Amino acid sequence: MVSTVSDKIFKNEICTFHSNSPFLLFNPLSLKSLFTNLSIMSALSETWFIEGNIDFESKKYTLLAYLQKVNACFDEKKLYPELSDVIFHFNNLMTFKQTKRLMQNRFPRRLTGIQLQKLELIYEEMIADDELMAEIEEITHYATQRMKATITGGTDLYDYVEHNLSIAPVGILPMEVDEGYFFLCDGLFRSIRVYQYKLSIFTHSNDKYRSLRSQYLSDWERNFTNTYESIKADLMRQNRDLSTPAVYTIETKLTYPVEETLLPIAKRSLVRHIETTRMQDI
Repeated sequence: MVSTVSDKIFKNEICTFHSNSPFLLFNPLSLKSLFTNLSIMSALSETWFIEGNIDFESKKYTLLAYLQKVNACFDEKKLYPELSDVIFHFNNLMTFKQTKRLMQNRFPRRLTGIQLQKLELIYEEMIADDELMAEIEEITHYATQRMKATITGGTDLYDYVEHNLSIAPVGILPMEVDEGYFFLCDGLFRSIRVYQYKLSIFTHSNDKYRSLRSQYLSDWERNFTNTYESIKADLMRQNRDLSTPAVYTIETKLTYPVEETLLPIAKRSLVRHIETTRMQDI
């Protein structure tokens, strides 16, 4: 389930923003005390599980501090960038577990060439040490299970928000819909957030995906005067370079955080809506 949803979200992650602290060695403390003292450890480096002293208990508490922060964001209905980040780390661990050598074309894209070279050297040293590899195996197994549970919580929230969004065109759509505007309205019913968007092609691992870039323009008060059609007409008068834009409304009754949840999911949903409509018209 996790890998399927992870792939689904990755393919749309380019619609928005893909969002490292050093390893610390800990003395045995109570879990509550550890979480308090580990506030600076709320982020993980790309290679956290093979950095510094490779000890299961220490890595366990590093991971738990990180996941506590992620789960706290999910409890506040804030999905991004935490969901992207924990999926990255999960896929990172799975790659490490499933391959005998870390090849550049298979390891996660967020690593630099120097980091990849370092990892290959570290990996070569590790495979010669059975005891060390056993410790890493325990760390990665534990971490993937805990991350999987967190990802499931995040993707359940993602699906709930996505299913509570409705998308509709404003007026007649032009033949080309790769550029235009979308209006985002949440359950507070106070304002209409106006964004300009542009779709383009993004290539990853020989597969092509649609990427959506957006720019926030303004807020309009929701009233009888500021209808969707009147806002669209005003935008067309202001921007002569985009005289026949595609315009969509994205509405929800939810009142979740806009920047961390509603906007990222709205953008992904808009990409899917445009592509689905495009395929139906062929």
